[in-house]
Amino acid sequence: MRAAEYVRMSTDHQRYSTENQAEAIRHYAAARGFSIVRTYADEGKSGLRIDGRDALKRLIDDVSAGVADYQAILVYDVSRWGHFQDADESAYYEYICRRAGIAVHYLTRSPEIMPLVS
Repeated sequence: MRAAEYVRMSTDHQRYSTENQAEAIRHYAAARGFSIVRTYADEGKSGLRIDGRDALKRLIDDVSAGVADYQAILVYDVSRWGHFQDADESAYYEYICRRAGIAVHYLTRSPEIMPLVS
C-alpha cells in the first residue's frame, strides 16, 4: 500500500528529530507492507496551529484536491500531527483524510511505548 509520511519537529533541541521520526516510520512501514512515496516535513514548527505549517497544509490540500497518490498517512505519534488548542481542529484534518479514503496511522499514541530507532 502506498503511503505518505508526515514528520514535524518544533525545535532543534527536540529529541524527536524529523530524521528519527522518518526512520521509525520506515521500519513500521516495512513491517506492515507500506511503501513510502511522499514525505511532508515541517521543521521547527509549533504544533499549536496550522499557520506556518506549510507541509501539513500541502498534505491537506493534496488530499482535498484528490491528487494524493497514496492510501495512508503515517505519523510517528499523535503529538507530531499537532497540539492544536482545539482538539476538534486536529480531528477535522484527520477527518478530511479519512473522508477521501486515506487513513491516518499513528505508530503510537505515546512516545514511551515505541522508542525512536537509534
